[in-house]
Amino acid sequence: MADLVRLQKYMADKGIASRRKCEEFITDGLVKVNGKVVTELGTKVDPEKDVVEVNESKVEAVKADYIYIMLNKPAGYITSLKQADSTSPLVTDLLKKIKERVYPVGRLDKESSGLLLLTNDGDFAYKLMHPSFEKEKEYIVTTEQTVTRTMIERFEKGIIIEGRKTYPAKVKRIELTKISMVIKEGRNRQIRKMLQKVGNTVISLKRIRINNLTLGSLKEGGYRFLTKSEVNDLLK
Repeated sequence: MADLVRLQKYMADKGIASRRKCEEFITDGLVKVNGKVVTELGTKVDPEKDVVEVNESKVEAVKADYIYIMLNKPAGYITSLKQADSTSPLVTDLLKKIKERVYPVGRLDKESSGLLLLTNDGDFAYKLMHPSFEKEKEYIVTTEQTVTRTMIERFEKGIIIEGRKTYPAKVKRIELTKISMVIKEGRNRQIRKMLQKVGNTVISLKRIRINNLTLGSLKEGGYRFLTKSEVNDLLK
């Protein structure tokens, strides 16, 4: 018998989605093991014997090679696998020549642009997305009003949004209404909410770096595969 593995890890390793999203599939009752719906996150499976289905589709036993893509996302594209807004395109629409099923690692909201990773490696996605791994993400933020020293100090100490304090941010002023902000979280529309909390408004938001990986000369709307060394460096 093979070593038992947690159901959500097994699903993520098969490229179904990130581990966090796989947990949602389980708790939402969309996953079956050997024909029975499983909703417990602690469930373990035997990869060699157990049959796992997600939304009535069998998880294939053989996994395709992992791929890792860096995309320079333009504003106006939705970072999702589902068409929530029929008037807006998906980021995956930009991957014209990619046949494998990949999904975004973390979020960049519709209005934001810049560095976005996509993969079919669930464990890789989990290690980049979960705040416990403390991966730095740098953004260039243009604001409606001047970013004051007081605002910057609040960001550096952590600020309460939606009842929870953010991790301390690193902030560098570029212009009166433009800053570089480095965070280690990926909460929904986090930077926009942080600026709103101090009485300012984001005009544009662009991610330029994740850990040591930068956009470089990659043009907007373009993408490329990560090298093996880049993938390893992101996981350090």
